[in-house]
Amino acid sequence: MARWPQGHIDGPDAKPAFKYELGTLLQGIDDVYLNTADIRYLNYMKSAVDELVTADGAIPTYKPREKELDSMLMGRELLRLYKMTQDKRYLTAATLLYEQFQKQPRTPSGGFWHKQRYPNQMWLDGLYMAEPFYAEYASLSHQPKEFADITKQFALVADHMCDAKTGLLYHGWDESKEQRWADKKTGLSAEFWGRAMGWYMMALVDALDYYPAGDPGRKELLAILDREAAAIIRVQDGKSGLWYEVLDKGRAKGNYLESSGSCMFVYALAKGVRRGYLPGHYLANAERGYSGILKHFIETGPGGEVSLTGTVKVGGLGGEPYRDGSYAYYLSEKVVANDPKGVGAFLMAAPEMEQVRHMR
Repeated sequence: MARWPQGHIDGPDAKPAFKYELGTLLQGIDDVYLNTADIRYLNYMKSAVDELVTADGAIPTYKPREKELDSMLMGRELLRLYKMTQDKRYLTAATLLYEQFQKQPRTPSGGFWHKQRYPNQMWLDGLYMAEPFYAEYASLSHQPKEFADITKQFALVADHMCDAKTGLLYHGWDESKEQRWADKKTGLSAEFWGRAMGWYMMALVDALDYYPAGDPGRKELLAILDREAAAIIRVQDGKSGLWYEVLDKGRAKGNYLESSGSCMFVYALAKGVRRGYLPGHYLANAERGYSGILKHFIETGPGGEVSLTGTVKVGGLGGEPYRDGSYAYYLSEKVVANDPKGVGAFLMAAPEMEQVRHMR
């Protein structure tokens, strides 16, 4: 909070923007608040959101024409504030985001495009950006029929982007098979990017919180979660307990242990156990991962300030300059300290570990 007053993650002089990086950080802050009941965390989250939402519920920096799923993530903070304050401007803003789902372009199979400028593409990242908010809004507004569509988004990824041999998920899928990064037979990108799978795992455990007990999709998502949990522990590093930037190539030249994906996996495994979505034996993997995070990625400066190191700055497909999804590409992106995506994921993982340990 001292590093980024009022959520100014791009610097004190930069204009605040409605973006997923901030949403990830605020979700972590929110989880810390729920675990501590310390009002400072809620006030921080509220001050960051209030800079982006007007008195009548408009969001000036939101760009609906871009049809990007990334913006949807901030909807969760809007719903949290509405539930806590009953201030209707937050619900108005959340409804504005929700309406994008009705207009979002879709692949021939019915999957949401990741963005308007990425036609017929599903990325793992997009599941976290969209589905937990979609599920929470559907639950809050008593629209149980929406869960069939939410389940479809997860199922399309599970059916088309899963490697039969390892169970791991490829980063992207171009259903049209037209992108240069896409395999001409499958439409899949080439590698298993750690943070991409982390987004998907977190999306599963967070969306499941809002599923009606009797919804048939709930059983389907639980099966997917168990399969992917089994897949990620098979590539968990035996020595450090962490996960690599490219998941299945831990011994390959240039690959490295990466903090944001490791935090996301710890969060998903720990929450999955705590909520009864996963068997209890996965807690041991979460424990090993969390210990590795504290040992390898947490640094304390001379003034007592804490930093999270080892976070890859970004990862994507296509665009300009062009990102081909190759092994060399993922290793070419900058690795930084105190990236909001990594910090947010750590702030989600830590309270989960504290809560699940108290269950013993």
